[in-house]
Amino acid sequence: MVESTGWDRRLSVVADGKRLVGHAGVVLLRRCADRTGLTGALARVLPSSTVAGWRDRAGVLVHLAVAIVLGAANLSEAEQLQLHHRPLFGRAASDSTARRTLAALDETALAKIAKVRARVRRHVWSLLHLRPGGFPWLVVAGKRLTGWIVVDLHATVITSPSKKAGAAVTFKKTFGFHPLAAWCANTTESLAMLLRPGNAGANTMADHICVLTDTLTQIPGSSAAKILVRVDGAGATHGLLEHLEELNTTRRTVRYTVGWKITDDDERAIARLPEAAWEISLHHDGTLQEGYFVAELTGVNTRAGWPEEMRLIVRRVRLTRRHLKKLTAFEKKTGWRYCITATNIRHMWGIAGSGHAQFLDVLHRSHAGVEDRVRTNKTMGLGNLPSASWEVNRGWVLAANLAADLDAWVRLLALHDTDLADAEPDTMRFRLYHLPARLADHARRRFLRIERTWPWAQAFTTCWHRLTALPTVT
Repeated sequence: MVESTGWDRRLSVVADGKRLVGHAGVVLLRRCADRTGLTGALARVLPSSTVAGWRDRAGVLVHLAVAIVLGAANLSEAEQLQLHHRPLFGRAASDSTARRTLAALDETALAKIAKVRARVRRHVWSLLHLRPGGFPWLVVAGKRLTGWIVVDLHATVITSPSKKAGAAVTFKKTFGFHPLAAWCANTTESLAMLLRPGNAGANTMADHICVLTDTLTQIPGSSAAKILVRVDGAGATHGLLEHLEELNTTRRTVRYTVGWKITDDDERAIARLPEAAWEISLHHDGTLQEGYFVAELTGVNTRAGWPEEMRLIVRRVRLTRRHLKKLTAFEKKTGWRYCITATNIRHMWGIAGSGHAQFLDVLHRSHAGVEDRVRTNKTMGLGNLPSASWEVNRGWVLAANLAADLDAWVRLLALHDTDLADAEPDTMRFRLYHLPARLADHARRRFLRIERTWPWAQAFTTCWHRLTALPTVT
């Protein structure tokens, strides 16, 4: 028999609370959208009306993005969250209204929204330059890449539990979609995303160029002078590398690192390398990585048809059990596992030693961080596309991209000096976004009261005040 501890003595559970807000972090996200100018800018390009009962489409899209940050996985959950926030924002949009809003986002509307996002991003980045510590430049191998905007292109698979428009068998033998996207490694923002059918090719040149073109339009002009594009092996196509070279102008420098599929010619070139050509690899902090080696393969491998400025950097590591299923005969013979990076970097302006094979190797390996962006975005709306309609799902992808931006902007603008600066979505939800509060009125003012003993109560109020202090965008 279980002995009662007395905690439930005279306790009753009733559902009669009023003006309670269970996800108080919604005010931080909506405040961020308003102060950065996103809400107002969307209102100028999306349909509006003075007809009674009409829901402002910009507000519907912004609140859908906010709901996605809070954890909504479909339109119905987004509606329920908004119903819960009626004391703060008024009447909520129904799931059918949100569905119609997304379905109405045709190519023309998407192009207008892309321009809005670029304009708002320019303002946000100008604010980042003014904050303590300045803009978040990347640090690779102990070197600060000041002035360089780093873009990571990556494709992922979104599985579908049911038959939907565009869903097909993927290259991973799953069923769903195969979107291609680009993230800014400096800010973790989702710059561009192309929803593709599940059977879309992994190395489709046209899709890579399309996403890259959309990405470049999202980078503010003042920051577009020096751009580094990183892609895995799917980007090693003649067309993409030639396109990247053509992007270089007198005003813009574009450099790239791309994964490389090793062929028999590559292995014969590696075999000709003298042992003295191999140097110890580096960790991400710049210290030596014992047991790993890199070497310059440029000139030894002379395959024709590739850009003249392209260099090949080869890396080797002793075989382990996880390598056994993918070894070539050459690797079994030598006892090393090899991988190659293609790049056009001879020197990155302002970065000492940036042309060295050791640095280029770790620079491309840090591209693996894009997997974190994919994972976190899948916890914010991209884990499952909620509709059978291609148009609605395409609109949902846009809302998820806006959600990723809002979450990034809150952390970059208001939490950059706290332990939440690099927090995971679940951590942000637990500590800030899902914090309960009570809405109270006093002296003709409204107060959102949160528990003062909550360990991150100070972070919550600090975030609110910093977002409120941002200059108003008209």
